[in-house]
Amino acid sequence: MAKDTLPETIYFTDPLHDEFSTMEIHAEPIDENYKYIRDKGFFGRLRRNLLFYLIAKPIAKFYLWKTFRHEIVGKWKLKRYRKQSIFIYGNHTQIIGDALMPAFILSPRKINVIVHPNNVFIPHIGKYVPLLGGLPLPSNPAAKKNFTAAIETRVKQHQPIVIYPEAHIWPYYTGVRPFKSDSFVYPVYYGAPTFCFTNTYHQRKNGKVRIRTFVDGPFFPDPEISPRDAKEFLRNEVFNAMSERAALSDYQKIKYVQKEKE
Repeated sequence: MAKDTLPETIYFTDPLHDEFSTMEIHAEPIDENYKYIRDKGFFGRLRRNLLFYLIAKPIAKFYLWKTFRHEIVGKWKLKRYRKQSIFIYGNHTQIIGDALMPAFILSPRKINVIVHPNNVFIPHIGKYVPLLGGLPLPSNPAAKKNFTAAIETRVKQHQPIVIYPEAHIWPYYTGVRPFKSDSFVYPVYYGAPTFCFTNTYHQRKNGKVRIRTFVDGPFFPDPEISPRDAKEFLRNEVFNAMSERAALSDYQKIKYVQKEKE
């Protein structure tokens, strides 16, 4: 780890549920009236394409290069699967960057990202999140039915779906936190290829941070075992690959320390 400056220290108690995003957002429930698919028809698709390719991607590219000198390693692994739906999992370590990086990892394809409901209530920009592919988690069983239907629609459209299995943001965290196998039910159900990407942290000469993203996979569910065991198998494959890549980080901007039990 770099020794030029001491990292900030953050104390945590629960690696599964602690949240360290600094954004304060008042989110409303995602109920059965929430509209997931907003690019139906010619004009709907045109609006999404214009917003995604002409506005969002250029802004995102400038931000990621200016702020992090962002680079991607192993993107070629996705090329063979560019005409089919895939599920890709990433570590959740950037408040803004995590919303932007998948667009370049999976470029030139449009993306879909399973997000926390907070994301669609961010002041000024939240209303554009659904049109850019954001799929907020449902708040009740009726909404879950619509959410599941939206996932199926995107799979049938051969679009990639991005998932952050850690669920909570830990800015600049250089490890991989434990996560459950619940979100791996989708590639098991659809028999879809699974990939992962891992953001690693490095110090630039000017003292600023560089992010290098590693892409790994594909991983496939085992059709010879039960769906429950298959999703656990996929979870372990992804977790191990991400942990191996995360160990390549050589700069620690923030140090996370677990509090001792009282």
